[in-house]
Amino acid sequence: QVQLVESGGGLVQPGGSLRLSCAASGSIFSINAMAWYRQAPGNQRDLVAAITSGAGTNYADSVKGRFTISRDNARNTVYLQMNSLRPEETAVYYCYAQIRGVKYWGQGTQVNVSS
Repeated sequence: QVQLVESGGGLVQPGGSLRLSCAASGSIFSINAMAWYRQAPGNQRDLVAAITSGAGTNYADSVKGRFTISRDNARNTVYLQMNSLRPEETAVYYCYAQIRGVKYWGQGTQVNVSS
């Protein structure tokens, strides 16, 4: 069984920064892609950023230049550094991992961007 545990969410003012972390544990041999998604109330879950095992990255256009995804393969952990946050980015942020072709999701961490 694989578990993804997110941390780092919270309340931040517009223009502020947060760093999300997601640690994978359990029966892990190797992790292929890891990613962050977000979902605001009434909206679909959208990709924010993704990173491959080889550290190739992909970002949603709206976060390019402000967010940075990284991973520590030794710790099976993925990070999302979020800078210059906007109120419309208030959402639940979910960690995603693909392990041997199986997709896994974390429980989500709430990010509130508000003054």
